[in-house]
Amino acid sequence: MSRNLVIQTDFGTSDGAVSAMYGVAISVEPTLRIFDLTHDIPQYNIWEASYRLNQTIAYWPEETVFISVVDPGVGTSRRSVVARTVDNQYIVTPDNGTLTHIKEVIGIKEARVIDEKMNRLPRSGESYTFHGRDVYAYTGARLASDVITFEQVGPSIDAGDVIALTKPEAFIEDGVIYGNIDILDVRFGNLWTNISRALFNEAIIEYGDSFEVTIANNRQQVYKNIMTYGHSFADSHLGEPLLYVNSLDNLGVAINQGSFAKAYHIETGANWRIVIRKVA
Repeated sequence: MSRNLVIQTDFGTSDGAVSAMYGVAISVEPTLRIFDLTHDIPQYNIWEASYRLNQTIAYWPEETVFISVVDPGVGTSRRSVVARTVDNQYIVTPDNGTLTHIKEVIGIKEARVIDEKMNRLPRSGESYTFHGRDVYAYTGARLASDVITFEQVGPSIDAGDVIALTKPEAFIEDGVIYGNIDILDVRFGNLWTNISRALFNEAIIEYGDSFEVTIANNRQQVYKNIMTYGHSFADSHLGEPLLYVNSLDNLGVAINQGSFAKAYHIETGANWRIVIRKVA
């Protein structure tokens, strides 16, 4: 393995939970290199955990081990798994939809259920609420440091049986583009859609073109306005909205030096729809 361990949670860093996971991992193997993906996933937001993994994983070396703990079902019958991607990365996580984007965008080659009789922190058997420490950090560290092989994680399951959330696809119909607000560029409040640049370009657009943008939560319209498609934020005046291509080569919606999400109380996920229509 690469001896790289990358951890993502919804724990925040205001208490000792993340530090405890670090301690378990280093106790397994002091030479492990441990990195944070983020610990600011909104509480219980499995969709965002799935997205952030997909956003990040391709930029890490082969055989990096990722731990993702957003686990509202902790202590229930939900499975704990390790998935191996087609690019030979490993993800240790509850099987609750966290692997949605990895499964559909990258691909899962193999998956195994964690055998807690073998892969659980010693003397932690009476704890049912901190699997991030007791199961995932311990198993991830053992896998990353070659204490166990992937086969020793536990019994194999069909990769197709790994749980996935509903993941709508963007499309064009009669020149109108339909998509979803997948995620927020959190610090700046920009909206990141699932509309790829390639799909957007099918509408025969150029920089400087104007578009009518409508955003709805389910069927309730939240926003409707005309905005320009620009190279970057500098292509609009201060406080003006614009369309642009983000760092993942998908379409984004922003306010120049403002938070679009806060201004219009917009959130993310399968219920948040965006419709883009070119203005003649």
